[in-house]
Amino acid sequence: MEGQEQMELARLTTGDVAYHYDKSIVLVFSGRRKVLSTSLYNGGYHEDFEAVFNRDMTQGSGMPCESFAPTYVESMKIVAERLGLAPELTSGMGTAAHMENASIVSRSYKELTVTAIVTGGVETNGGRVGDPASYYKTAEKKCGTINIMLVIDADLPPGILARALVTCTEAKTAALQELMAPSRYSTGLATGSGTDQTIVVANSESPLFFEGAGKHSKLGELIGLAVMAAVKEALKRQSGLTPAQQHDLLRRLRRFGVTEEALWQRYKEEAGANALIKAQFIAALEKMTAVPALFPLGVLFIHLYDEHLWGLLEKEETWEAAEKLLKEMAAALRLKTQEGMLMQEDYMESLAMLLVRAVVERAARAVSEETDADDA
Repeated sequence: MEGQEQMELARLTTGDVAYHYDKSIVLVFSGRRKVLSTSLYNGGYHEDFEAVFNRDMTQGSGMPCESFAPTYVESMKIVAERLGLAPELTSGMGTAAHMENASIVSRSYKELTVTAIVTGGVETNGGRVGDPASYYKTAEKKCGTINIMLVIDADLPPGILARALVTCTEAKTAALQELMAPSRYSTGLATGSGTDQTIVVANSESPLFFEGAGKHSKLGELIGLAVMAAVKEALKRQSGLTPAQQHDLLRRLRRFGVTEEALWQRYKEEAGANALIKAQFIAALEKMTAVPALFPLGVLFIHLYDEHLWGLLEKEETWEAAEKLLKEMAAALRLKTQEGMLMQEDYMESLAMLLVRAVVERAARAVSEETDADDA
């Protein structure tokens, strides 16, 4: 690390120090540590590491992640050397997220402290476990998207370190669930990204020793609280993913293919004379979906369909309840056309038709009012 400009990000209760330099966050250990890493580079369980790192591998918008060698492992070894680390005594993760957007969150109870250092984004790579896969076997490792370094200031046996990894993963998924982050590969909600990586570190020199890291243990609770908070903050910084951003019906509908472009194509089929141009249509659509009463009704409509897809609601009861919501949404939008209030065989097409018909009617009313004003 000599000769490189460093910024100390955090000094942990373990005595370990997190530095930011060369597009990386490097966690340098101050003593013996137990490490469990999901990385392809020196992954698995180790007790001899001196440091771990997370590196931004992006080169620019639209460009592939940078590589310094033919394989991912060889490339990461070179990164370790560039960072001034002993390549065989460290594990590292590559990511498409920027280190400037990292979040560091600690949670404590009595003498125990847990710290999560997280970078991440799910706007382009968010996925749900079980989504259709993109490969069976690959020789190329992609950049990770949500990368977590979890540091536990206590000693743990190897099996409990693995349990801490499970709890950490559950916490990440819970954070995504609370943000209703969409999968980019199905109509489901994201449980992570396709390339997430995690490194869990325990302090072998701590007098504290725990034999549980599940949800019933205090350690598990602290892991959950720290990771959930850090994941949410990292997603906010990297992708702008927040509750406020998600309070948008058009955003919520995208995972079902109901996009502004799809609605525009539907509008062109429905609109007659005095049709709006695309820019006017998008503006009218955004204004209409900002009607306060519409969003909660739309969210309920979407959740009904999720419950049906999960096998919790039968089709008949789902469509019946959804039609009642359509009528309430039509009333909120002052829609007069009865056809727009009826459920179609295609569930989401029903809501798409409602939105398009509402824009058509509003545009027609605006023209009529303008004509009346001219006549007067």
